Amino acid sequence: MQFTPFKVAAVQAAPVFLDTAATVEKACVLTREAAAAGAELVVFPEVFVAGYPYWNWYLSPLEGSPWFARLQQSSINVPGPEVDRLCQVAARLGVYIVIGVNESVTYSLGTVFNTNLIIGPEGLIARHRKLVPTFAEKLTWASGDGSSLRVHETKFGPLGVLACGENTNTLARYTLLAQGELIHIANYIAFPFVANYDMPEAIRIRAGAHSFEGKIFTIVACSAMSPELVATLKPTPQQEKMLTGTPNAFSGIYGPDGRLVGEPIIDREGIVYADIDLNRCIEPKQYHDILGHYNRFDIFTLEVNRTPLEPIRFRGDAARTEPKITTDTANEELDDRTASIIRLRGSSN
Repeated sequence: MQFTPFKVAAVQAAPVFLDTAATVEKACVLTREAAAAGAELVVFPEVFVAGYPYWNWYLSPLEGSPWFARLQQSSINVPGPEVDRLCQVAARLGVYIVIGVNESVTYSLGTVFNTNLIIGPEGLIARHRKLVPTFAEKLTWASGDGSSLRVHETKFGPLGVLACGENTNTLARYTLLAQGELIHIANYIAFPFVANYDMPEAIRIRAGAHSFEGKIFTIVACSAMSPELVATLKPTPQQEKMLTGTPNAFSGIYGPDGRLVGEPIIDREGIVYADIDLNRCIEPKQYHDILGHYNRFDIFTLEVNRTPLEPIRFRGDAARTEPKITTDTANEELDDRTASIIRLRGSSN
């Protein structure tokens, strides 16, 4: 198989915090900027629309509850008008967009998902809900399910996505690799609570490891902390010190050797560009192909449950509580090679 090289853009930017319409428009402006520079795939941060629940890390649950209400009210339905707007821009520019959103659901005002959307010129391709919210995030987001642990065919090649801490989950990463992933999207939030954590270094370790292990490209897009975002949270002086810790953000692009392609961005807003040639993924696999000859499938077996988790199931009723996002049949079924690596349950959904 011969691949055609293409340009990607990793956007490091701050949302217009908890302002959904303004953040969607900012995403459209940045997409146009990236497309004008030749990018055909534009990647945005985790929950870029319209912000991350930073208050969970320095307020008590009761103190943070009013902020949760604001975040829920700024979350979006998928599909919905905000998604339509992004789809229009993708179609007009002929680009693919991967963007994180806070997703609300029609069946409950108290449930919000950390969701990544994959959008192409043809429209909404897929969504992936973060499997496990990390630590304090559990006060805000519900857990996703395995139904969206899929790799999607694009005109460039097979693409998968995981949000932030999911990239620490070895089995989640392997599930994507075992479906032929060659382009991995890993998006993050700026994390300014730096006393015991170095966000840029943590991102470097995870992104480099995934690229090296799978012999693939990883595109990292991280949000940024803006003065306007911090001001919106109305912090005390002590809280402001916590919210402005550095370094807190890192965006970059990794090649199949686990090394950076081009210069990354740390902390500031900007766009990282790189030309990607998936043909570079072939030769390194001759050394270590953990999806083929460099594994022992007679010893190791992984099973993934793809059954969607829903609050209620009806018998004899074709209606669903949530709109079903369709994907190509090629993304619903695994080929014989992959089926020997990974067993899936609930794949008919």
